Amino acid sequence: MAHGLQSSSMHTHKPSRKILFITGLSGAGISTSLKALEDCGYEVFDNFPLKHIKTVVNEDGHNHKSIAFGLDTRTRAFNPDRIIEMAKTLGAKILFLNATNADLQKRFSETRRVHPLANDRTVTDGIIHERDILSSLMAAADQTIDTTDMSVHDLKRIIESDYALTDKPNRLSVTIMSFGYKKGLPREVDMVIDVRFLKNPHWEPALKPFTGKNKAVQDYIDSDENFDVFFKKISDDILWLLPRYAFEGKSYFTIAFGCTGGKHRSVYTAEKIAALVKNANYPTVIRHRDMPRD
Repeated sequence: MAHGLQSSSMHTHKPSRKILFITGLSGAGISTSLKALEDCGYEVFDNFPLKHIKTVVNEDGHNHKSIAFGLDTRTRAFNPDRIIEMAKTLGAKILFLNATNADLQKRFSETRRVHPLANDRTVTDGIIHERDILSSLMAAADQTIDTTDMSVHDLKRIIESDYALTDKPNRLSVTIMSFGYKKGLPREVDMVIDVRFLKNPHWEPALKPFTGKNKAVQDYIDSDENFDVFFKKISDDILWLLPRYAFEGKSYFTIAFGCTGGKHRSVYTAEKIAALVKNANYPTVIRHRDMPRD
């Protein structure tokens, strides 16, 4: 089997021009996404009046330039049905940004911003009302990204991977995560692999304070008779699957390794898999959701 398959038959050329409608819940990352798209070479319009979109798209100077419009409930004459119809007419893609109510409320609290629909109600009520308004738009979206627990940098990497204007040798961007089951499953994950069957360093007093990045912890996990067999099997599976997901047009793929606390076994396994995937020439991001900071 050839890892990181490079056959030209497994690549599709991106169109020379893209039209994107970036929408979603307030606080879910629309501004961050637009900034990432601007860095990719798009002409960006934020909070742009709907009635002027067709004019801008059809202007001579814009005929060959990719454009991204940020459209949310602040937009003048905002109308989800009109946006959906306009996307069909112009051949635009709709990207919808979502997040949990609790995460959105936390973001508004931390930034002290005013929710656009919470002038006469609580932030939570404003979020719920906005979610109801946007339900049809979310259902019609070409792609939905849940940004709950996602950093600004993680979102930018996804946007840049999915909507870059130039072809790359390998379009599939891979995120490798570690997490702890006691804090729940991560969101926006394509594959979850449970490593709780491995010997747990947590029960070794000398190893408990450290993480899976520590050499002594790594040696302890390596000493488990099951680890080498497991790692060989899962490595072969992942390297076999990735080029096939890329061929089917998937732009990013997230693999999450979980152990009890997200500190030892999942961290070490994620680090090893990330190195393997990166060596196979896939753009690779590693994220340890629950590992304590050094």
